[in-house]
Amino acid sequence: MTPVHHVEAGSGESLVFLHGVGGDSASWTPQLAAFSDEFRAIAWDMPGYGGSPALERMTFPALAQALVGLLDRLGLDRVHLVGHSMGGMVAQEFAAGRPERVRTLVLSATSPAFGRPDGDFQKRFVEARIAPLEAGRTMADLADEMVETMMGPAAGADGAAIARRSMAAVPEATYRAAIACLAAFDRRDALAGYAMPVLVLAGETDTNAPAPMMEKMATRIPGADYVCLAGTGHLGNLENPAAFNEAVAGFLSERRA
Repeated sequence: MTPVHHVEAGSGESLVFLHGVGGDSASWTPQLAAFSDEFRAIAWDMPGYGGSPALERMTFPALAQALVGLLDRLGLDRVHLVGHSMGGMVAQEFAAGRPERVRTLVLSATSPAFGRPDGDFQKRFVEARIAPLEAGRTMADLADEMVETMMGPAAGADGAAIARRSMAAVPEATYRAAIACLAAFDRRDALAGYAMPVLVLAGETDTNAPAPMMEKMATRIPGADYVCLAGTGHLGNLENPAAFNEAVAGFLSERRA
């Protein structure tokens, strides 16, 4: 099988970035530029995205195993792991099952579970996200409006352009599989067991992973740091990369020391 594709820059301790449902490795362009002076900065294309082959069935255990494959291929025993949105869920799954391979963990605009246990919310979510595709629209058709709804008032034009390009490039089959996978996520059981340093990073105006929910999540992780980026929506790493990078760099500097 073709290995998971990634891009990287720099050298040093490895800092691995995992993108969300509408992203790809290009979503981390500002971070690879910012962190490559000190780290070996790596951004993957999640299976089914960019240059990475799709999984036979997308599940969080399978995605975590794909990450194992990438790290093993690169010869990386332990990494600093940054997961955004769905990538934050993959990061949680990976950290819960393989804590010895995670030096530090950054969870950006994500949650420990999706929806309510009864499943009604999940079903409505999937139907709403897939409905435009069922009506014949393409991912390129949806990219502009979806990115606009996710970004906050302080979003920069360059980051928005990257987000639109990445979302437009997501294969429809991958998007459908990712939405179904996302709706099944629940790793609340793992929060109290994370022993590595953790940063929970929220956007003030994010409606997909609201800041109050993320702050509550942080209180359930022993010793976790919590940072909320002012005026920022769901795509903080692209909307306001300077503030996002500052928060991550400060956390890494303190916790590595």
